[in-house]
Amino acid sequence: MLKLHYSPLSPYARKVLLLAHERGLADQVELVQTAVSPTQPNDGYVVTNPLGKVPALDLGNGEALYDSRVIVAYLDQLPGGPRFIPDGAARWPAERMQALGDGICDAALLVRYEVLRPEAVRHQDWIQGQRRKIFQSLDHLEAHAGDLAAPVHIGHFAVGAAIGYCYFRDVAGDILDGRPKVAAWFKAFSERPSMVATKPA
Repeated sequence: MLKLHYSPLSPYARKVLLLAHERGLADQVELVQTAVSPTQPNDGYVVTNPLGKVPALDLGNGEALYDSRVIVAYLDQLPGGPRFIPDGAARWPAERMQALGDGICDAALLVRYEVLRPEAVRHQDWIQGQRRKIFQSLDHLEAHAGDLAAPVHIGHFAVGAAIGYCYFRDVAGDILDGRPKVAAWFKAFSERPSMVATKPA
């Protein structure tokens, strides 16, 4: 059986789980909650993923896959329900949106790590720089909201997980204020059973 090393709060792991749920593969993946931290290495886990990050997918044959983009590509080609990484020319807009969603996650996590530092040593310019990346990305989505209306693909999962994480960790306030098209999309997308099942608590 496949084993997914994950954190229930990781937006990258949530993206993987969204795809697994939507493809009907969730019952084929055992979830292994795995503690990782940039400052407290998990020495046992680095055998699975030498980067010491989640998620990682243990294939059960001595091999593991990481990071989330590789894992979703693997899961998408397994037998199951509809696929979410398109073939041909349609693949690249989906991959581009996935990269945008993952980039929002990257910036949000960097904000999160910085605000956990004692206030006296926080780098406010760094925090604002990462928030700017989030806002710019969401402005791009607002300006290209037609992309969000496309048939659901891996990019939607990445963006949905990223926005959800930003709100869960409150990394930049109400990030969809003034972005009504993205806000309407996210509200509707959040009602999908896969989003409900994977919502961090």
